Amino acid sequence: MQTADHWESVYQNKSFDSVSWYAPHLDESLRLIEQLSQSKTAAIVDIGGGESTLVDDLLNRDYTDVSVLDISVTAIEFTKQRLGSRSSDVSWHVGDITQYDFGDKKFDLWHDRAVFHFLTEPAARRAYVDLVRRSVKCGGYVLMATFGPNGPLKCSGLDVVRYDDQSLHKEFGEGFHLIGSELNNHDTPMGTNQQFLYCWCKT
Repeated sequence: MQTADHWESVYQNKSFDSVSWYAPHLDESLRLIEQLSQSKTAAIVDIGGGESTLVDDLLNRDYTDVSVLDISVTAIEFTKQRLGSRSSDVSWHVGDITQYDFGDKKFDLWHDRAVFHFLTEPAARRAYVDLVRRSVKCGGYVLMATFGPNGPLKCSGLDVVRYDDQSLHKEFGEGFHLIGSELNNHDTPMGTNQQFLYCWCKT
């Protein structure tokens, strides 16, 4: 099964609040985004935003330049319907992050919670980082959340890569200044616990 087909199947067959990565609000992400991008006009992109409520919360906090990318059309359409008329305030993108291009659009902050750790092939990770380099403004921020050193080995039936702050930063390399990191325990809807690593860099 191709990656896009896999995620379409997930979003078509599971309710938004039953997937393991679901949280009513991404409190850690929101706190760090507000810390790093205090300007409400900052251009923010949420990678793998899918059915996440992060976009709702950013709009509720009066951010005016919000973009969401996901590989699943189903997930994007679900969130558009949830937002109603406010969906027109968001720039929506559907595609595979390892093959995507935002064109001339540049971002002040790049946010990814739970996409990068699915990239198990080095070539896919290099393509991801190359897109970040092309898409984030000089002086912008990259906020990543992956499974931590004690996180799961699989998610949604797929293998994942676990990271500590140094191994994650090594994937990005020169040009990305590591500002901070923290570990966070996520309680899943199934009653289990997943360790996430949050890292944030400045370009």
